[in-house]
Amino acid sequence: MKSQKSPLPVPLLMLIGIIAISFSSIFIKWSSAPASVQGMYRLLFTSLLMLPFARKYGGSVKRLTLKDWLLLIGSGLMLALHFLLWMGSLKYTSVASSTMIMALEPAFIMLGAYVLYKEKSGVAAILGLLIAIVGVVFIGWGDIGLSADNLKGDLLSVGGTAAVAVHLMLGQRLVARMPSYLYSLMVFLTAAFAFAVYNGAAGIPFFDYPPKEWGIFVLLAVVPTVFGHILFNWLLQYASATTVSMNILGEPVGASILAFLLLGEQLSAIQWIGGILVTGGLAYYLYSGRKPATAIQEPLQNAS
Repeated sequence: MKSQKSPLPVPLLMLIGIIAISFSSIFIKWSSAPASVQGMYRLLFTSLLMLPFARKYGGSVKRLTLKDWLLLIGSGLMLALHFLLWMGSLKYTSVASSTMIMALEPAFIMLGAYVLYKEKSGVAAILGLLIAIVGVVFIGWGDIGLSADNLKGDLLSVGGTAAVAVHLMLGQRLVARMPSYLYSLMVFLTAAFAFAVYNGAAGIPFFDYPPKEWGIFVLLAVVPTVFGHILFNWLLQYASATTVSMNILGEPVGASILAFLLLGEQLSAIQWIGGILVTGGLAYYLYSGRKPATAIQEPLQNAS
């Protein structure tokens, strides 16, 4: 635990954040707009909320090199791909299956850290992730018995998880050379622009949506981002990164409960087993002495 004292109890704030990010998949399920439109407006509205506080970073923009700009563009494209695939997955599979698979983000980051930086993890960390991966296999196995669409959704979620891991790996390099707030804002704007190009090329309407959809777009930007991810970043002042990172386990649990209450979604017994293995394996992984350098703590980067 860090030395500063939070103005409110950290466990209470963590609970608020977990509930907030758990609503992300619920809002997506409630929307009938294409995933690319949801992603575009979520990122755009979040950027607009951030812009008033970005003026002091003007000098940092001037110091960016060509390599920095290329990495920023790559990170933004990967974030857009993440949203496109993960949001798309919720059109086919359950909230619980999709968010449990998304919780495997540390496994992809660990693999990327090894490939790019030759950074090795301990045996205990690898064992924890292997347990979590077995849990995902159980979740997918349960979906195979339901329909081909469910399995398609699971595969889209895996793709979205891989994309956000690449996005975070790039972010880890960039935030060493620029303010994290500026990085986040520029990546959000890049991803929103990528979605705009995609939607325009695909002939997907930009504005022809009922008021309900616009309300959902705003909620996606405010609730899981401001009261979820931004709150977790703020909590890094008062709690260890490992403690804050445990929200990755809280989201599938919270989202599954909300999906049951609000959407009537239920899991099969084999999927419950898979969910227990995923959360248990990741909990063991996060508390197994993972190297601090491996933990990517970049603020404001949405995994969901």
